[in-house]
Amino acid sequence: MAEQKIKQDIPIGENIRRIRQAQKIGQTELVRRLQLEGVEMTREALVKLERGTQHIRASQLRGLRDALGTTYDELLEESL
Repeated sequence: MAEQKIKQDIPIGENIRRIRQAQKIGQTELVRRLQLEGVEMTREALVKLERGTQHIRASQLRGLRDALGTTYDELLEESL
């Protein structure tokens, strides 16, 4: 069975970028952390996720939560 993709009706990508930049983590470093945890992600895929042009998989969301030391609530927070 294919892994569930999460449609980006909410600004997940913007939240990922905001959290990543607040922690002063580069895209390449974040992708390296994800890959070390066994999460399939390339820098190009991260760029597309942050731009909102690619759907995020549940495993990627979980990996980003762990790599950024944040919560699902913060990643899925809607813009004001």
